[in-house]
Amino acid sequence: MVAPEKQVKQLDRVIIRFAGDSGDGMQLTGDRFTQETAVFGNDLVTLPNFPAEIRAPQGTLPGVSSFQVHFADHDILTAGDAPDVLVAMNPAALRANLGDLTPGATIIVDTHDFTARNLTKAGYQANPLEDESLADFVVHTVDLTGMTVEAVKEFGLSRKDASRAKNMFALGLLSWMYGRPTETTVDFVSKRFAKVPAIRDANITAFKSGWYFGETTEAFAVRYEIKPATMPSGTYRNITGNLALSYGLIAGGVQAGLPVFLGSYPITPASDILHELSKHKGFGVTTFQAEDEIAGVGAAIGASFAGQLGVTTTSGPGVSLKSEAIGLAIMTELPLVVVDVQRGGPSTGLPTKTEQADLLQAMFGRNGEAPLPIVAPRSPGDCFDAAVEAVRIAITYRTPVMLLSDGYLANGSEPWRIPSLDELPAIDPAFATETNHGEGDDAEFWPYLRDEATLARPWAIPGTPGLEHRLGGLEKGDGHGNISYDPANHDFMVRTRQAKVDRVADSLPPLEVDDPSGEAKVLVLGWGSTYGPIGAGVRRVRKAGYHVAQAHLRHLNPFPKDLGEVLKRYDKVLVPEMNLGQLSLLLRAEYLVDVVGYNEVRGLPLKATQLAHVIADLVGQAEDTTVELGIWGQPSQKEDV
Repeated sequence: MVAPEKQVKQLDRVIIRFAGDSGDGMQLTGDRFTQETAVFGNDLVTLPNFPAEIRAPQGTLPGVSSFQVHFADHDILTAGDAPDVLVAMNPAALRANLGDLTPGATIIVDTHDFTARNLTKAGYQANPLEDESLADFVVHTVDLTGMTVEAVKEFGLSRKDASRAKNMFALGLLSWMYGRPTETTVDFVSKRFAKVPAIRDANITAFKSGWYFGETTEAFAVRYEIKPATMPSGTYRNITGNLALSYGLIAGGVQAGLPVFLGSYPITPASDILHELSKHKGFGVTTFQAEDEIAGVGAAIGASFAGQLGVTTTSGPGVSLKSEAIGLAIMTELPLVVVDVQRGGPSTGLPTKTEQADLLQAMFGRNGEAPLPIVAPRSPGDCFDAAVEAVRIAITYRTPVMLLSDGYLANGSEPWRIPSLDELPAIDPAFATETNHGEGDDAEFWPYLRDEATLARPWAIPGTPGLEHRLGGLEKGDGHGNISYDPANHDFMVRTRQAKVDRVADSLPPLEVDDPSGEAKVLVLGWGSTYGPIGAGVRRVRKAGYHVAQAHLRHLNPFPKDLGEVLKRYDKVLVPEMNLGQLSLLLRAEYLVDVVGYNEVRGLPLKATQLAHVIADLVGQAEDTTVELGIWGQPSQKEDV
């Protein structure tokens, strides 16, 4: 029998979402499809989304886990607003994700679990595969589970174990549909299950069976081709935000010539940084999994006192617990990098969902006047550069630095160009090696004398002869560093610590403003992971023929020195945030600019489509016109969603 000839259709982008129970392997499936796509050379952005429970109730809406990947033959910025293809492994996965689909989207459904019991658990009164409720979509009903069990029966697995390979069958089918290279997945499965040959062979067989099913069945008459993207020259790899951040911390330590010490307590979504850094003892990295958050940051401060690069990683609730110790690091003026991978709050909140609501906590969440610099990456790959920058500031200015990532950046991925060594900054710890006050027999080491340019105090490694000194949480006398309760000295030291943080702005480049026409009256200003949705929204408004400017802040404390001047150039400033307006509050207070906030706290990234309309409305107000964006969202259009 000859396989039917398949039509090949060219697309320039597509968004696929895999969805099923948390035990169905959707994260693994999405990750493997992403790796195949990265090898192929497409630009891509991903959005993993999973329940907070380790094993959520099977077949229920709260237990649905999904992985979305957006890939294209051109530069894209987000994981996409609406999937073009949904792979649903059960009724709950279908119901939980159906609302995100637009008419015409493709749905591939595993029919095996569409039983009366599972339909009821998902909240269906009737089977949606048998009525007209899915009439607006292209629906493919496939018994993925049944075909998987049949394909792997030769390996003698129980039906339960055999059915677990259905995610590999689905991956094989989608890999065929979109022409993904399969060698990386076969190699991955071979290595992962090398010690269990039956499981290894069953998963490889299921994967290949899915591919052959797509190739031979008449149900899928079309396969799709998305050509590789044109990228700047260099060596690339697919990378998640947590992995990039880990590499950035290592690179910062290497550039400074310092061992890296991580004191951390595991917490979602920051735990992967601890896991990754524990693999790199060869780069002088020591990891300490502490018994609690306070012990983790305390150990990191001790490492900094001893002359290492102290790092502590956590999420928002952990920052709350670490706040007193961070104040100690501010008082002792020791380098410390505090990584906050933000998640939905307050309290335990939404531990597996994203948010950027810790900005004000980073700014003010300590007792007393306790300022520290704040740095925020804008994409998964940018987490590397932000981490290196946080290390540079911490060591150069002898201060704790807060690095604000978030769950979307931490778990999401994108192609990352590996930098060359000459692109990384030189970081000089400049340890004190001799006394710095008095002469001859009266020479002493004063731990609180200041560098004129940075206002940083000297960093002396304990045990250096003649540089014996003490540090602690009580206020220090200027210069000599002895305990001081003098009111005038306290006022002076408070102002000096603030001035030291302000001096960081002297080392920052001018704020980069993307305003191609120079005629824009509206500026869209963001920070952190809103970069992608903002950029996509701005592209749409410009494509409709209107002028709008965009800028994005990496440094949130201190702000770039020219930020005030930039803000005054525009009639209206829009600040989108995944909080209730925290950056907006700071900008209004600092610059007396009546910024317009666009705020959501849904535990999900902002949607570019909605943001484009918000930008368009503001442009219309500024230019006294009506802005029409037209209809967007078809995969054939070269735009980002």
